[in-house]
Amino acid sequence: MQGEESCQILAGTEGDSFPLMEINTGETEAPEQWDYVLVADHRTQRNSRQAQQQQQFLEELKRKGFHYKMIEDHKKVFFGIRVDSRIFGLYCKLLMEPEGPATRVQPARPPSVPATTRIRIVNFVLNSKTAAGDTLEDLVKSGVFETRFALHKVRGGPAGRGLEDGTRGRKLSPSVTCAQGEEDLKKKWARWRNMFHPQPIDDIRDYFGEKVALYFAWLGWYTYMLVPAAVVGLIIFLSGFSLFNASQISKEICEAHDILLCPRGDHSRRYQQLSDTCTFAKLTHLFDNEGTVLFAIFMALWATVFLEIWKRQRARVVLHWDLYMWDEDQEEMALELIHCPDYDLRPQQHSYLRSTVILVLSLFMICLMIGMAHLLVVYRVLAAALFNSTLLFQEEQVTTAVVVTGALVHYVAILIMTKVNKYVALKLCDFEKPRTFSERESKFTIKFFTLQFFAHFSSLVYIAFILGRINGHPGRSVRLAGLWKLEECHLSGCMMDLFLQMAIIMGLKQTLSNCMEYLGPWLAHKCRLMRFKLSRASGDPELRRLQCNYLLNPVNTFSLFDEFMEMMIQYGFTTIFVAAFPLAPLLALFSNLVEIRLDAIKMVRLQRRLVPRKAKDIGSS
Repeated sequence: MQGEESCQILAGTEGDSFPLMEINTGETEAPEQWDYVLVADHRTQRNSRQAQQQQQFLEELKRKGFHYKMIEDHKKVFFGIRVDSRIFGLYCKLLMEPEGPATRVQPARPPSVPATTRIRIVNFVLNSKTAAGDTLEDLVKSGVFETRFALHKVRGGPAGRGLEDGTRGRKLSPSVTCAQGEEDLKKKWARWRNMFHPQPIDDIRDYFGEKVALYFAWLGWYTYMLVPAAVVGLIIFLSGFSLFNASQISKEICEAHDILLCPRGDHSRRYQQLSDTCTFAKLTHLFDNEGTVLFAIFMALWATVFLEIWKRQRARVVLHWDLYMWDEDQEEMALELIHCPDYDLRPQQHSYLRSTVILVLSLFMICLMIGMAHLLVVYRVLAAALFNSTLLFQEEQVTTAVVVTGALVHYVAILIMTKVNKYVALKLCDFEKPRTFSERESKFTIKFFTLQFFAHFSSLVYIAFILGRINGHPGRSVRLAGLWKLEECHLSGCMMDLFLQMAIIMGLKQTLSNCMEYLGPWLAHKCRLMRFKLSRASGDPELRRLQCNYLLNPVNTFSLFDEFMEMMIQYGFTTIFVAAFPLAPLLALFSNLVEIRLDAIKMVRLQRRLVPRKAKDIGSS
């Protein structure tokens, strides 16, 4: 499926171009000089034990068909790793040779293998166990090597801003020509000015692999589909303004001057007229009106249509990439055979004891997430008592202050528990001892998403379904520890509390988190540049290229997974409790337009190259 022509993935039957996704087929990339790089500190060369471990590891790679070269500067030692073309020929033979008897014709030259496949093969072999029983990860932890990474294509200058001036106007060598993939992504994708342009999905696939390309294809389609949801949500919200004074319930509340209400807090002794809550009732009607029910029905239908159309678009993309019959387990088996010709698949050994321990620990973590919601309830009760006992807030402002500060506390708790949940999910996966990497990632996904779901939505479930329903009644109120009265909803209902909770949490996640998602890597990259003063006097372009890649921010296996998880949580906010916050699709739309370019800039300009992974679905490992 190669060629120079451009093809569009269609969203409709004819003529409608696929939104935010442009797919261009291209020729197979030319080989790079190095497929992978290992980095060690200069001090390891003076440590006989570490130097010996380095040499043993590299010699074992050499026996497997790898070529390596040591390139030094004044601080670091770089080991460029390249694989013999015979290994790529074996890979093609294992995965692409048709079954059954056939005439075996030796090719005139080794099969052409894309750079993404070469990097994936090298990464798999490097991370497999050596004859001594160590893995590359073990050697990194023990200080034998500092880090390892796949190379971005040829860069020039310390900040990686493209080719050096000396290459302009001259005929470029193949190693320099293959830099065009990255440069094209910088021009067409990783720029703010291209925010409303289609994404070059095929270019992303050729450079970062199918898994990354599918993520951006899904994100582009999801963002496009948010447009009608955002428009309808905005109309529903604005219609509340037109009906601001038309609500019959609000009119009855505003005219109820002769109805007195019992004091709400323990510190209040003042009876309140029902009409005093008139303004609050009108504000609640902005998003809790007759149109809210219709909007909830619309969003349920929207979610179904979105998922069904995405299945169709995914099938088109996968068919276009010739991955429809691809099987991940089969590829992992081929990579294992490349690493060790005598490899035998380890049989599945189910341990009831291990499964029981994992189940108990998982349930404990879920209970901990639910307990976090209870701690937020305790905070809201204590905060209400504190605010009522001070002169900082008027009595009618206490409820709003409690809700706002409670949402902020919940947001901080989410940030903390996200790190805890990831650590726990990884440890549980390691304890489970999955056979393959894909199996490990699948198990990690289930555990981490489950914990994150409870961490994000437990307080919203409490406000939506529990708050105000277990308080008792005047004269017999339910109290926390027999002292503090449980909080109550406002007289107009709990929808305002739910609206504020969602608006604050989702607003902070989409604004503050996006800012930190960009500023964090940008500042880290600048700090690395300042600490590691790049020698501009170095005349070795190969060394400069390795230095530029080293100074980029490190990535790991779950760098892309974090982006997936962020979007899944946002999708939950946009669909589950959208009736309480009609502006959620609009906020998600603006956030995703920024998110696409943020991720593009990070991957192309600020981070080391992700190891390309094959996938035929965003749910594939």
